[in-house]
Amino acid sequence: MTTSRATNIVWHHSAVDRAARAHQRGHRSAILWFTGLSGAGKSTLANAVNSALFEQGLSCYVLDGDNVRHGLCSDLGFSDADREENIRRIGEVAKLFLDAGVVVLSAFVSPFKADRRRARALVGAGDFVEIHCAANLAVCEGRDTKGLYAKARAGAIKEFTGISSPYEEPEAPELRIDTGDQTLEACVRDVMDYLAAAGIIPAAP
Repeated sequence: MTTSRATNIVWHHSAVDRAARAHQRGHRSAILWFTGLSGAGKSTLANAVNSALFEQGLSCYVLDGDNVRHGLCSDLGFSDADREENIRRIGEVAKLFLDAGVVVLSAFVSPFKADRRRARALVGAGDFVEIHCAANLAVCEGRDTKGLYAKARAGAIKEFTGISSPYEEPEAPELRIDTGDQTLEACVRDVMDYLAAAGIIPAAP
């Protein structure tokens, strides 16, 4: 079924803007975009950073790949076109969180450079922090508690990133973290140090 796009719509500006929210909360908002292979530790790191931000009293929220596919993107599969639409939707949702004054942590494989570029292009300079969780394929397969890589290699899962579908590594991410070798605590520290240096969050006392 084909539906037409809405045309008789206008953008309504809020009486409370992003700058006012930042002033009230004492920190900037930002999109932290964690990308990497399945098993690279994106969700683990995003949730650990989220906890560290929360403990400092900062406004933060995690958008997790599996969780989003239970609702907002439950109609999508894993074809290239569906992956593109999945990331398009997440980019738009992350932008809303940014405007709401929240540090939003997006943890998705997001394997294609073009999709990540489009998400970045939705927001201003300095608002999008791409974090490449750079564990290699062998490490990710070794962590495969769900058995997804084994199923993909056996042909039971089609279009699986890293096996039968490509992962295009970021060329110039704001952060590249070796989540295969570093401890979780060290990875969290790297992210928090970057956010403080970038002026997104207050520096630790």
